[in-house]
Amino acid sequence: TRLTSILADIRTPVLVAPMAGASGGALAAECTLGGGFGLIGAGTSRDNQLRDELKIAAARLSAKAQGARLPVGVGFLGWQLDSGTWGADTLRVALEHNVAAIWLSFGDNSSIAKWARFVREHETPGPRTLLFFQTASPSDARKAVEQWDFDVIVAQGCESGGHGFADAPPLTALLPAMRAALPAEVPVLVAGGLANGSQLAGMLAMGAAGAVYGTRFLLAPESKYNDAQRAALLAASSSATVRTMAFDHARSTLGWPAGVDGRGLRNDTVADFESGGDHDELRRKYQEALKKNDTSRTIVWAGTGVGLMDTVKPAKDIVKELHTDCVRHLAAVADVLKPEPAASNQAALHEGSKL
Repeated sequence: TRLTSILADIRTPVLVAPMAGASGGALAAECTLGGGFGLIGAGTSRDNQLRDELKIAAARLSAKAQGARLPVGVGFLGWQLDSGTWGADTLRVALEHNVAAIWLSFGDNSSIAKWARFVREHETPGPRTLLFFQTASPSDARKAVEQWDFDVIVAQGCESGGHGFADAPPLTALLPAMRAALPAEVPVLVAGGLANGSQLAGMLAMGAAGAVYGTRFLLAPESKYNDAQRAALLAASSSATVRTMAFDHARSTLGWPAGVDGRGLRNDTVADFESGGDHDELRRKYQEALKKNDTSRTIVWAGTGVGLMDTVKPAKDIVKELHTDCVRHLAAVADVLKPEPAASNQAALHEGSKL
């Protein structure tokens, strides 16, 4: 795909989402070692915290990191970068480590443009640092490419776990809109509710250059999710998720841009929030639950595909499974779309292949 041509190290167009609190250096590195591309979620990390995660990634990737770029990326939240002077310091750490890509999301347009300029002004000499922009707006995606010097667009659908755009359409509607808005040479990735290789095959057929998986990699032992959170994911059905601001109120992590909320497993925190319970009490109960790893109240972010996941396995194996599954489904489609045998009439010749 267009993605694998600009990220020469990867074999499979599968990326680990830069999930704050879940995607660290170990998970990112193991995804890359499996043939995909891993991203570290910077979230609210300060420069020393990110430096530690990049050291972990570099140690695991020592054999692959002999070139000019460390073959992982780092994802940053625009509104967090804007919240203090530490933002520039943390972004500079990623650039000093020669990461292959920087992913920006969840900021207003002026913020995203500003931090894209910062990357271009501070990236180290050598191969260009790829800039990824996550959005649900085709018009903003076009601006990112034409005005802000981004290389890759990530189309995030409403199915996505974690934070996302509340009014985003589903991927089956969003991807064609993105493709129509952008030049053919611009890679568009998809994110949201993806769980297996058949979905990757379908999205590639629709014009995606690759797919970003989040929840699936939370079930990798290299993720920062704990055993209780993984158990909750394994037990969940795909109807168990909900878009809500309950967890942000419970954790006092408000400040997200307008129109952004989060999708996770419905639990008692959501029920109390929806019933109009006292927010101070909501926060108190949440903090108590954190001490016990009690997922009946704590966050378990998850996308709509969570019900299709039933195993914990290493990140490398997940990438390989997605690759094999995708190839199998693409071959099955090719087998269905067999050309017509030589026909004696022109009508049959004009029909070509058919279902």
